[in-house]
Amino acid sequence: MTKMKYIIAMIRPEKLDNVKKELQKIGAHGLTVSSVSGYGAQGGHLNVDRNKTEKYEVNLLDKVKIEIAVKDEFLQTTVEAIEKGSKDIDGYIGSGKIFVLSLDDAIRIRTKENGNDAL
Repeated sequence: MTKMKYIIAMIRPEKLDNVKKELQKIGAHGLTVSSVSGYGAQGGHLNVDRNKTEKYEVNLLDKVKIEIAVKDEFLQTTVEAIEKGSKDIDGYIGSGKIFVLSLDDAIRIRTKENGNDAL
């Protein structure tokens, strides 16, 4: 039975370069990055328009979603790399979340390899 995990991490956009560097240090071979919007414990923030006449609440904040598939034996080091790259020294709320899902299969389209071989 092939054992793989699918990691989805939601982080602050300014932390993406740090996370990529940490993943490169551990030899991560690939990842997918998407710009997304959302909210969690942080909830949002108050903005002021350009004329400084109106205040309005922003409920959806810009985040970056990182997706990466790994062999089970690389799960812990990958999660630790994401944590290290995205964590703030001051423990800023809204630093993000990491979700880990079981991955049944992966198929490399070009070669038809599957499972761990496709990663």
